[in-house]
Amino acid sequence: MDNTAESTPQELRRVIVASSVGTVIEWYDFYLFAALVTQIGNNFFVGDSPTNQLLKALAIFVTGFVVRPFGALVFGRLGDVLGRKATFILTLGLMGVSTFLVGCLPTYAQVGILAPILLVILRMLQGLALGGEYGGAATYVAEHAPANRRGYYTSFIQITATAGLVLSLVVIQLCKLSLSPADFEAWGWRIPFLLSAILIAVSFSIRLKMSESPLFAKVKAEGTVSKNPLRESFVNPENRRMVLIALFGATAGQGVIWYTAQFYVKTFLETVLKVNATYVSNVLIVVLLLATPLFVYFGALSDRIGRKKLMMLACALSVPLFPILFGALQWACSNPASPNTLVVGTSIFLLVTLVTMIYGPIAAFLVELFPVRIRYTSMSLPYHIGNGVFGGFVPLIATALVAKTGSNLAGLIYPCSIALITLIIGLKYIPERTEATH
Repeated sequence: MDNTAESTPQELRRVIVASSVGTVIEWYDFYLFAALVTQIGNNFFVGDSPTNQLLKALAIFVTGFVVRPFGALVFGRLGDVLGRKATFILTLGLMGVSTFLVGCLPTYAQVGILAPILLVILRMLQGLALGGEYGGAATYVAEHAPANRRGYYTSFIQITATAGLVLSLVVIQLCKLSLSPADFEAWGWRIPFLLSAILIAVSFSIRLKMSESPLFAKVKAEGTVSKNPLRESFVNPENRRMVLIALFGATAGQGVIWYTAQFYVKTFLETVLKVNATYVSNVLIVVLLLATPLFVYFGALSDRIGRKKLMMLACALSVPLFPILFGALQWACSNPASPNTLVVGTSIFLLVTLVTMIYGPIAAFLVELFPVRIRYTSMSLPYHIGNGVFGGFVPLIATALVAKTGSNLAGLIYPCSIALITLIIGLKYIPERTEATH
């Protein structure tokens, strides 16, 4: 039995704060690129049409997702061999340096093709860092939390992705308010990237004071640390089976739901429906803040009724609701200069509710699938393939489908298909409730 070391409420709060602050900042760094994709396209792909600039910038955005599984393997192994704390600090440093350097890059007008090449390299380093961050944060919190409340406590880590997105939008909006449009387009877009250096420094000071996970410390003291977590995770037939179930029966659907409801919706409103970008960001900020408590609600609810019910319900609802809610957005923005804010806000809130329903419980679900000695590696890979590959491609594929077909809602074919596949596989293969048994 995976008997979690007893932690006092005060200790748990410190663990959650220490883990969450750094993870929020890593998500902030990673998502700045998406929030500034138009400015990046304008500065790094001069001479193309606006649509091609956007698609090329989105393609570079996607490279960060493609390498996330590799980061999961590299840092997952380190986390299972060296420990959670040391790996935490490494991922934070790599993300901080990469993001700061994006803000320092020369543009295409200054150095030509070298500019987008350097941008791709830094974006890949960001992806590697994030590939090691999430699994560590979720594992670290779960290994401090009592088994019967893992859903509740790990749900605070689940908030960090949305919080990082909100933080990036807020910082960008403040920069836009402080600068003229011309200055922001020319150089002001760099400020949010450069500010990450301050945020990383704060997080470093917090993480250096963290202690090792009690369960990993116990494994280390007993001399049972895995010598080859990659082999144990992916060569052992039973563990490999659980990795595949986690990927195709949970995280792939979760990834497309998250990126459709919180990312593609922004691209859809701004580039397809031609709604003012500032208006879209302001609505997103408000809606995301209002919906954030639902991560904790559904995480806690999963402790009582099980993870599977909530995750599969989210997938089942997404398939019909995505076209309905995006259709409502299209109707509400038929006059882009004067959108119906009530309909826009309500539609996005319902979309984000689907995110919280599946994302709130999923960290506890993943942690409980795998034994302590290979947990960091085993849970990180399916999470980052599901989110980084299946989810991360949503904005690019959806935008390309709309451009190819001329139908505003054609982009939803991809996420709805993946959610349906996840629903079918998850219903058949995910255990009704996976208690910690390792």
